[in-house]
Amino acid sequence: MDFNVKRFAADAGTFLSRAVQFTEEKLGQAEKTELDAHLENLLGRAECTKHWTEKIMKQTEVLLQPNPNVRIEEFLYEKLEKKAPTRMNNHELLGQSMIDSGNEFGPGTAYGNALIKCGETEKQIGGAERELIQSSAINFLTPFRNFLEGDFKTILKERKLLQNKRLDLDAAKTRLKKARVADARAAQLNSSPPPGDVDYAMWTEELKKAEQELRITQSEFDRQAEITRLLLEGVSSTHAHHLRCLTDFVEAQTTYYAQCYQYMVDLQKQLGSFPSTFSSNNNQSSGSAGAGGAGAGSAGASISVPSIPLSASLPAPVAGRASSGFSELRNSSGSRKARVLYDYDAAGSSELSLLADEVIMVSSVPGMDSDWLMGERGSQKGKVPITYLELLN
Repeated sequence: MDFNVKRFAADAGTFLSRAVQFTEEKLGQAEKTELDAHLENLLGRAECTKHWTEKIMKQTEVLLQPNPNVRIEEFLYEKLEKKAPTRMNNHELLGQSMIDSGNEFGPGTAYGNALIKCGETEKQIGGAERELIQSSAINFLTPFRNFLEGDFKTILKERKLLQNKRLDLDAAKTRLKKARVADARAAQLNSSPPPGDVDYAMWTEELKKAEQELRITQSEFDRQAEITRLLLEGVSSTHAHHLRCLTDFVEAQTTYYAQCYQYMVDLQKQLGSFPSTFSSNNNQSSGSAGAGGAGAGSAGASISVPSIPLSASLPAPVAGRASSGFSELRNSSGSRKARVLYDYDAAGSSELSLLADEVIMVSSVPGMDSDWLMGERGSQKGKVPITYLELLN
């Protein structure tokens, strides 16, 4: 118990000494030992690294999870060391809604079938997004977080110790300066002693203690400065490690966007020329409506699917068949069998819905647009686009 009291008193004395030294430095009443320029530069570089690492981490988390409520929930689960509940992301939710609605409308209908195909693709994109988030968390966010919660906290701890050792050193310098002044005055008094009994040797002893304390505090300060310097120089290796993590993050994004692109290309091939058919339907239906309808048709025709030409998803020989077999059929009054290439959902009662791979009878009607034929399936009859057909011999 006695030892603890003494230790407490010593710690309190050290703390008080540091506080006095720090206050006098702020007031300009005491000198301050400045760190060398190299160490100051390393400290500034470490602070800069910490600041931008935090900022990049925060923005990456926002990119991977835009919903702030979900981010807060995941943070709480992480702090509680519990596993966050598995939830569907936005692409997966959209895909499931499309699949459910497609099944409701009927997988055998053109619209229902298209919805199901789009829904499956959206769920594939959702799975790719989940893989991106997982890969980024492991290879990018975790190393950044480890630096902030591990290496940089160690740097802060050692930098605080360096600050304390500097305060101890400057306090020792101040005590030595005061002891030298007192010793000089004692020497003057010793040469012409006043009446009374004065112990002048005490001031010499205090001077020796102050000099010894300065040597000890200087040694401790130098040692702590070297430890701090070595830790700060390790920030360069941290930058090299973070560069590798950044490369992994870019690679994960490259894989994700390539997967999304391929999924959408495959989906577009499955849907065929569905968007361009809508445009041609709008133009034809508006052609009989006069000038106003023509303006609407031209506006609709300006809409295009970016990046991937629709013609790339259609069989190349279609144009050749249209210029040979279809032109012959239009010039004759007979009918021919034709195989349906893609599903087609009729835009009106005058048209005939089609299912891929079915065989129907087609014929030409005088005055009909060159891009259309009259199709027959049993008792059903209606216009069909020739781009969806392949004439059979």
